[in-house]
Amino acid sequence: MNEALAIQYPVMEMFYSLQGEGYHQGRAAFFIRLAGCDVGCVWCDVKESWDAKKHPTLSIAEIVNAALAHPGRLAIITGGEPLLYTLDELTTALQAAGFETNIETSASSPMSGKWDWVCVSPKKFKAPLAENLPLASELKIVIFNQSDFEWAESYAQLVSPNCKLYLQPEWEKSAQMLPAIINYIKANPRWEISAQLHKYIQVP
Repeated sequence: MNEALAIQYPVMEMFYSLQGEGYHQGRAAFFIRLAGCDVGCVWCDVKESWDAKKHPTLSIAEIVNAALAHPGRLAIITGGEPLLYTLDELTTALQAAGFETNIETSASSPMSGKWDWVCVSPKKFKAPLAENLPLASELKIVIFNQSDFEWAESYAQLVSPNCKLYLQPEWEKSAQMLPAIINYIKANPRWEISAQLHKYIQVP
């Protein structure tokens, strides 16, 4: 076996579903959720991903083979915080197998990997690294309260002009924040809404 394919990562879960958020919403995708996070958002809906030691490690070969069991060829690496790990070999192997590679990250650790799409979702609990922000294909801001709109604009100034801008209500506060987001986007139309479609249609 190629030595790179033996490299292992802690994996909380892998599953085939539809992307429910952002630019690629609605597309069939294979999700690779790496375990381990040093950000610790209080409203995180996958807190069980935080402790990497609680999850098994899988080799790149095992991860790619699991992805190949499904017809979709979009692989989304998420977490936890996936950039806690060096992802060059994993993304190279996925691309060699015919996958687009997307990442969802807080961008608070150094960038690695070969990406077709980079979704940066900054968190107040640990800020993204400045050098990562121009690499974002998509900026996704979770809106928890009214002050987050101003916070979102501060990051919109730091990404590239071609970066897609999304506002997403924190799920538990959707009823409260969704009307405010709709009004904000109507007044500031360079932003779009990310509504977590997968939760509405009840898929993983």
